[in-house]
Amino acid sequence: MAISTITPRQLAELCNAGKKPELIDVRTPVEFQEVHVDIARNVPLDRLNPAAIVQARSSSNDEPLYVLCRSGSRGQQACEKFLKAGYSNVINVEGGTLACIEAGLPVVRGKKIMSLERQVRIAAGSLVLLGAVLGWFVDPAFIGLTALVGAGLAFSGVTNSCAMGMLLARMPWNSCATDVKSATTR
Repeated sequence: MAISTITPRQLAELCNAGKKPELIDVRTPVEFQEVHVDIARNVPLDRLNPAAIVQARSSSNDEPLYVLCRSGSRGQQACEKFLKAGYSNVINVEGGTLACIEAGLPVVRGKKIMSLERQVRIAAGSLVLLGAVLGWFVDPAFIGLTALVGAGLAFSGVTNSCAMGMLLARMPWNSCATDVKSATTR
């Protein structure tokens, strides 16, 4: 089954028409705290439980559930989780939060942070560089580290998932000082 999508402009039109769409943001709590659409509530992708969300919905299950992330990829992954759980009335917001900001949707801004995608690029690049330097100066076997990172990136691209991103999302610097439950009960 194909994942349904909506543009940020269409989402803004729903809001302007007096409808209150239920919107979940699947980014890390720190990313959510930096900037989020004002009607969104935070449910990080690594903690997403589709059955619990559907059961706890404030609106009818006949109403669509809208999902977004930073740029659309994690939102699509979240939608796939809902579809696998048997809930098909889920819609991914194209372009994520970045596109919503460009479309003029009201947002809440907090403290600036480094995006998860940027953290992944820094970590992967650093590991590749480390493997190459150690392979050149210490032992050629360290080139295996570079190959491992390359294989991981290729697998990530093919499967549209990112194990390194999920690992980084659980790091202390990607956690908020406030309890995540308070962010998810907006």
